[in-house]
Amino acid sequence: MDFRDRNRRGVKRLLAAFAFALQGVRDVITHEKNMQLHLIIAAVVLALAGFLRLPLLHWVLLLLVIAGVFALEMMNTAVERVVDLCTEEFHPLAKRAKDIAAGAVFTYCLFAVVIGIILFLPPILRLLK
Repeated sequence: MDFRDRNRRGVKRLLAAFAFALQGVRDVITHEKNMQLHLIIAAVVLALAGFLRLPLLHWVLLLLVIAGVFALEMMNTAVERVVDLCTEEFHPLAKRAKDIAAGAVFTYCLFAVVIGIILFLPPILRLLK
């Protein structure tokens, strides 16, 4: 086997990994109400940013915050699924794991709102004057 054969298999593996990741994104978007809510809020926030013509740095910050919310929501969903797979009966540690994962999303969302206020309040106040 020469280098080119190994490289082709590596590319196929990489493409398969991307396909699995996209399936995960598709799954969380189609089955998780919280993710659907995050997507709607993100669309509204981005539309408002376009309307207010926010500077490039503000766009970068918004996109980072939105991506963080999406990623944390997906991790929360993964934790919930793994916990559900491990036990069907109530267990206090299972509840704690789910609550902590949900708390991570909640905490990040609170800070996302604060960042949104910092970025949007000045241009909104200027628009209202």
